Amino acid sequence: MDEGFVYILSNKNRTTNYIGVTNDIERRIAEHKIGLGSKFTSKYNLYYLMYYEHFDGIELAIQYEKKLKTWRREWKWSLIKKENPKLEDLAAVWFTEKELNDFKQSII
Repeated sequence: MDEGFVYILSNKNRTTNYIGVTNDIERRIAEHKIGLGSKFTSKYNLYYLMYYEHFDGIELAIQYEKKLKTWRREWKWSLIKKENPKLEDLAAVWFTEKELNDFKQSII
C-alpha cells in the first residue's frame, strides 16, 4: 500500500492557497519550489509549505484532499494555524539551493 500526503501551499503574503496530494512529499515540494509543480502554483508563486498530513494510503489522502477543497477558506486557515501558528514554510530547511538546482537539472 502506498503512503499519501495532503499538503497546502501558499505565497509569500499568504493570500492564495493550493491543496495537493502526492505519494512523495519531498519530491513534490521540490517540484513546486523549482516552478514545475503546476501552472496554478507557478502563476501565483505558491512555494511555501504551510501544512501537510501523512496517510497510510494514497486513496485516503485523495479522499481528504477532496474534502479539504470543499472547506471554506476560514476553515482551511484554522487548520493551518493549528499546526503551523507562525505560518512558516515547513519545507524551508528540506533543501539547499544547490540541491534544488541539481534536482531541476536532473529533470529538464
